[in-house]
Amino acid sequence: MKISRIDLKKGFAKVMPESLDDLWHLYNIILRRDEVYARTTRQVKLDDQYARSTKAKRVPVNLGVQVEKMYWDRVLNRLRVNGIVIDAPETLSIKGSRHTLDITVNQPITIVKKRWQKHELDRLKRASKLTAAPLTIISMDDEEYCVAVLRQYGIDIKAGERIKLPGKLEAEKRSKGKQLFFGGALKALREAWAPLQSAIVVLGPGFIKDDFVEYIRSNARDIAESLIGVKGTNSAGLSGIQEALRSGILSNMLQNMRVADEMNAIEELLARLGRGKNDATYGFTEVEKAVNYGAVEKLLVADSSLRETTNENRRIMEKLMKNVEDARGTVMVMSTEHEAGAKLLSLGGIAALLRFPIS
Repeated sequence: MKISRIDLKKGFAKVMPESLDDLWHLYNIILRRDEVYARTTRQVKLDDQYARSTKAKRVPVNLGVQVEKMYWDRVLNRLRVNGIVIDAPETLSIKGSRHTLDITVNQPITIVKKRWQKHELDRLKRASKLTAAPLTIISMDDEEYCVAVLRQYGIDIKAGERIKLPGKLEAEKRSKGKQLFFGGALKALREAWAPLQSAIVVLGPGFIKDDFVEYIRSNARDIAESLIGVKGTNSAGLSGIQEALRSGILSNMLQNMRVADEMNAIEELLARLGRGKNDATYGFTEVEKAVNYGAVEKLLVADSSLRETTNENRRIMEKLMKNVEDARGTVMVMSTEHEAGAKLLSLGGIAALLRFPIS
């Protein structure tokens, strides 16, 4: 994320997303009733002085909208911001009408808020400092593989296949089957890796992953050069990737990735709850109680709990978050695009790690 300027007195931040991850961060920073200004196109009717209105034509224009709805489109790599036009050239006469801004990578935008929350500014500034590229992962055994890209918002699954290789007693058939299996897996891995040229990690139980690495080195030198690790897991497929995140075996490769921080936070929460020492809590009522005691060290909030709620409920949640920050606690808005966020949702979408036990 490139930050051009932040002016809290005037309530605006001028930024430019530089990756799909940056669009995700903006998706969680921009909320209903905020204002967003960007270059866009608008279909308008151009009047001629001596004739009736010509047919509609799409023209480039700078617009500002007050946000009502947001759509995050990973397929087309864009963030769609829908709202009411509040700023536009007078000649177009479109103020008060509805418009959708398509925010894409490398497109500058300005975000205006009545009040910027500390966690929003922290997220924006952190995104501007992130240099780690997405990590491409293939998790496999002799029955399936899953290719995914690990991004700031979570696991972006790209391809997968389930098979049944012949048994070890059918050596020739098994060997041919493995070659076909590896060929398909390599093709899927290349398609995920090529647009990013990112580092690659191979995961899985047993020796099949090691055989696949040898296959890569023999058949795809460019991909082999991007391999940074081969790690053992108990499971394959998506379960293997989630296991690797939970266990921390990818920690050295994920130091700058937010998803790793979120996974660590939710695992710490579950561990504390399991110990039953009252140094962690969940659910709005219990968390609010802990905030009032000044006991919250880290507040965990599911991103959908902020986006998919009424304005009144969001204001209540934001007040809670501000109180935590004022008491020198930290707030982490967690992505529900991966396992950690899903676990938080199952606990009511809000939880807290405490400085001291409360009953």
